[in-house]
Amino acid sequence: MWLSDTQKFGVGMTAFGIALIVLGVILFFDAGLIAIGNILFLAGMSMIIGVQKTVYFFTRRDKLRGSVAFFAGFVLVLVKWPIVGILVEAFGFLNLFGDFFPVAIDFLRNLPFIGRVFSLPGIRHIVDRVGGYPSQYPV
Repeated sequence: MWLSDTQKFGVGMTAFGIALIVLGVILFFDAGLIAIGNILFLAGMSMIIGVQKTVYFFTRRDKLRGSVAFFAGFVLVLVKWPIVGILVEAFGFLNLFGDFFPVAIDFLRNLPFIGRVFSLPGIRHIVDRVGGYPSQYPV
């Protein structure tokens, strides 16, 4: 599957937005960097999947709690409460994108170096719990 130029630009904006959010947290919760990162993340996501699908994603009934928490955290960052805002945003992010973790973990397990790291005894247990794998199968 090939990406259009708009989608490629959206991937770059999303990645740059995530990098700015991480940098803002590292630099003692700099509210400006976090706010710009949030804007780039949302703009990039809407460029990847389209504006209409983005609005549909955030307004779905099963994603409503995560959407409200994510946007409330964004507002808290804008009013210069970055620590509380990031915590609320993280809660919303986990509620919004938690369904994608098993898919991402399966992808990472198939990578050469990371797959071996995920197979180590202590890490395997943690990754299985995050990925939603049961510790024992019922049969």
